[in-house]
Amino acid sequence: MLPDTLFANPAWHALQTKHRHLALSNGAACRYLADIAPLAALAEPTPAAFAQLHELLAPGESVWIYGEDFPAVPKFSFGRTLECLQMFLPQSVPPPEPIGGIVDLAPSDADEMVALTDVAFPGFYRRRTYVMGAYHGVRVNGELVAMAGERLMLEGYPEISGVCTHPAHRRHGYAPGLIWHLVGAHRLQGLQSWLHVVINNPALKLYERMGFQRAGRVTLTFVTAA
Repeated sequence: MLPDTLFANPAWHALQTKHRHLALSNGAACRYLADIAPLAALAEPTPAAFAQLHELLAPGESVWIYGEDFPAVPKFSFGRTLECLQMFLPQSVPPPEPIGGIVDLAPSDADEMVALTDVAFPGFYRRRTYVMGAYHGVRVNGELVAMAGERLMLEGYPEISGVCTHPAHRRHGYAPGLIWHLVGAHRLQGLQSWLHVVINNPALKLYERMGFQRAGRVTLTFVTAA
């Protein structure tokens, strides 16, 4: 299982610990730099914390924060929400045979990574998201067709994220192969792999087939600075 003390508000804990060097902070509010991730966090969703968050955002800028049913605050508009499951892979689940062709992705691959992820979930992967962790991919005839990497980093719990395969190259086992590649590295370090998945995402069935188990449910809310 995943500890509620961390996973009810994982972006906050990541930005206060493993990703502190990537954070902009102001009292009870913090955020990732805009070219890294569209995620922000509040210690508690109070009007004072929202006011501090507002000072970290450009006029009209939007971010995602964990939670819902926030107090009315004049400096923000609240948009759509994403209902997500948090899942983890038990250490007892054995790995399959590894796939070939996995390569490490570097800063020079950033434009390709953004273009590939924009096919599946536009706007979430940014120009410097790669600084959040390790990223790996599969190339076919030189083209990046699949990738996966690490996003939120908590003490002992690296998140697997950015999992995507170009529609023209699906059904080759690239996504699960890349996930297992990350899981293997985590297990060597004694870490617990986990991920987020939107509840209506077809990828949920893949994760369950791989052995991922549901641990909790969270809501992400899209907020915009007035």
